[in-house]
Amino acid sequence: MINQYKKVIVRQSSAVYGMGFIGAVIYFIQHATTFWMGVVGIFKAIFWPAFLIYNLLEYFNM
Repeated sequence: MINQYKKVIVRQSSAVYGMGFIGAVIYFIQHATTFWMGVVGIFKAIFWPAFLIYNLLEYFNM
């Protein structure tokens, strides 16, 4: 039973990350002014959770 719940949680978190990745790619590419800024935007989209956590911790002075 417990393994069944873990699989559901992993699938849901993967789906949330996937939707966030797609949204971030669209956002960064739309705001890119050059080709290379678009490439950098793709890398930013991959690592957006790290930026989010860093900024939250900085905001809360931790």
